[in-house]
Amino acid sequence: MERRVAVVTGAAQGIGLRIAEVLRGDGYEVVGFDLAATDGGVVGDVSSPGDVAKVVERVAGRVDVLVNNAGIAGIVPFEDTSLAQWQRMLEVNLTGPFLLTQALGRLMLDAGTGSVVNIASVAGLRGVADRAAYNTTKHGLIGMTRTLAVEWGGRGVRVNAVCPGWVKTEMDVESQAGGHYGDTDITDHVPLGRFAVPDDIAQAVAFLADPARSGFVNGVALPVDGGWTADGSWQSLRLSKR
Repeated sequence: MERRVAVVTGAAQGIGLRIAEVLRGDGYEVVGFDLAATDGGVVGDVSSPGDVAKVVERVAGRVDVLVNNAGIAGIVPFEDTSLAQWQRMLEVNLTGPFLLTQALGRLMLDAGTGSVVNIASVAGLRGVADRAAYNTTKHGLIGMTRTLAVEWGGRGVRVNAVCPGWVKTEMDVESQAGGHYGDTDITDHVPLGRFAVPDDIAQAVAFLADPARSGFVNGVALPVDGGWTADGSWQSLRLSKR
């Protein structure tokens, strides 16, 4: 069988770890890229051009799928957001995908085939209070997704985004530990009445990665949010249907 390679950033835990597992199960050789060590992966910072160059070297001229999953979050009122917080959010959540997509996209364009899947967020489709820096990066990532879908689609490379709602991961645990919200703040708003789990996101990524299943899907920002962005109901009406 021909070698197929997928690069997954932020692959050491949470959503990225599950994406790597699912793609590996689909027959891909998975190269993880994370600040923490992953099996057969590259240790580094997605916002570092030098570390991105290590990933390019590691794939040895072949990449079929790039999943830009690495990201950081922060819950801070806009007026209290420091310049350092703003800049670091942009570096990891937006500059990192720019560097990786440019470097590995060149290999895909040379081959005339490939799929880039950016992990955005419902925060890239809506406004979420006290997350101005995070929301801005995710809106920007969706903008990059749509633009590259237009630029690269005719050259054989599809570019799409997955927009998760709230997912039960280490990031959620950290946010709740800060007292910012509780489980019911999320589950009462989601029509399906639960958090997402990493596998919900990973299965959507696997679908968009596979040209046999999604070969004519290009430039979408796919919400995987249990209906969060679809629901304009008020709280009591939503909960009365449970």
